[in-house]
Amino acid sequence: MRELWSRLEDAGVSTLATHTHARHYPHLSYAVLRSWDLARVQEALAALPPAEPFLMSFHGSLAFPRGRVALAPAIGADVALRQWRIVTALEATGAELHRNYEAGKWVPHVSVATRAQGAKLATVVKAIADVLPLTVRVDRAALIDSATGQTWRLPHIP
Repeated sequence: MRELWSRLEDAGVSTLATHTHARHYPHLSYAVLRSWDLARVQEALAALPPAEPFLMSFHGSLAFPRGRVALAPAIGADVALRQWRIVTALEATGAELHRNYEAGKWVPHVSVATRAQGAKLATVVKAIADVLPLTVRVDRAALIDSATGQTWRLPHIP
């Protein structure tokens, strides 16, 4: 993924490699929170049942508004259930969830480009197509403050 980001940056396309604090990891977000209480969120997530690592395959790309482009993964029912459990637990803490991550509205994706409009969109889609199909092993999870890059590992939820 980082190699893909690097190739796109070299082509003049902004990716997570240089977005905001430039400390981003390739990731699948189960939830995005607008506001939260860290201690309550950590406690709620620690209470969830442990989950096993899984394989995630990518076969295409997704284009979102404002030039966001992502890899489109195939996920199993167990991963969808995991996301639902996480969201439910987070909502119970009083955290404010981004509307696109609410139960039943989640579109699984792994972000590639942050600003790929117009001609740059074709560059990103071609670069993604050149590396597909792609299978990755998802074996860890973390709470990440996307404003700062600060990370808190979640050892039992990959």
